[in-house]
Amino acid sequence: MRRTAIADLSWEDLLDIMEREAKKRNAPVYSLKCNLNPFQILVSAILSTRTRDEQTAKACEKLFKVVSTPEDLLKLSEDEIDRLIKEVGFHRVKAKNLKKLAEILVERYGSNVPSEFDELIKLPGVGRKVANIVLANAFGKPAIAVDTHVHRIANRMCLVKTEKPEETERELMKAVPKELWHKVNKPFVGFGQTVCKPIKPLCNDCPFKDFCPKRDV
Repeated sequence: MRRTAIADLSWEDLLDIMEREAKKRNAPVYSLKCNLNPFQILVSAILSTRTRDEQTAKACEKLFKVVSTPEDLLKLSEDEIDRLIKEVGFHRVKAKNLKKLAEILVERYGSNVPSEFDELIKLPGVGRKVANIVLANAFGKPAIAVDTHVHRIANRMCLVKTEKPEETERELMKAVPKELWHKVNKPFVGFGQTVCKPIKPLCNDCPFKDFCPKRDV
């Protein structure tokens, strides 16, 4: 099995340790219920952009009480959507995008979420990160969603040496076994929320403290 640059851990062990630590510390990324359908996964990923996971979880809980399909979303006005998701950043823009998203999915995709990257990124509010989250979490396809947590921690631990998230995605795709790509995002995010924080990371409590290079800390 391919090894990481720190100690002699396999990628599978690295991700398992991150996940256990994150769940033990009640990382917000694990607070959202897991039995979401592909449409709800897509919506939650769009809402999560430039928003703290705690706020995303609150908005999703409200929205998904009344919305589980594109048709459900179409029944709501843009103002109603906005009120339901007001906790997230740029909620007015996202409400507009979600309304348009529902229309496109119903009219062009038979109310289904497309399962190809090139189709997903055509949708309003969907970029590389969101598309890869949907591919990995909704369809179990090999994809690595790189957000600020993944980018920061991968560089901090010297798993990669990159400047931009797109570069981190490419380098991780080279290093991580393909069968684990879809498992990368959540453990990194949860670990970043609770231990390897952007500011004042808990290095003394970190399970990797004995061999993490702590680049730029």
